[in-house]
Amino acid sequence: MIVARLIPEVKALQTAVRRNYGASAVLLKKASDPIQQLFLDKIQDYTKKSSAAGGKLVDATPDIERQLQQELDKVARQYGGGPGVDMTKFPEFKFEGKFYGFEEYIQYCIYSFVSLLCLKMALR
Repeated sequence: MIVARLIPEVKALQTAVRRNYGASAVLLKKASDPIQQLFLDKIQDYTKKSSAAGGKLVDATPDIERQLQQELDKVARQYGGGPGVDMTKFPEFKFEGKFYGFEEYIQYCIYSFVSLLCLKMALR
């Protein structure tokens, strides 16, 4: 009785193990291609260097850092930045003059339409 219940379970387990083995064999296989291994080594090396740099450029020379700062200053000048201006803050807009609400806008549209009709009739 117990054997009859275990046979389907064992078959299902065999199938699951076979499928998982086939999928995990590719993932667990070490890189056998020397170029692939070199690529992986470079990625790991870059990861170590970038964490050691603390958010700055990796292997940057003073000349590269100077060029980067020049470009950042150029962009800041073009878009209204400068010393003491926080470019990450959303700008504040100040509008001057009279603001019209929806009702005033509708009245203006009707007035313009009627004026055009009167002008058209006068030109006939």
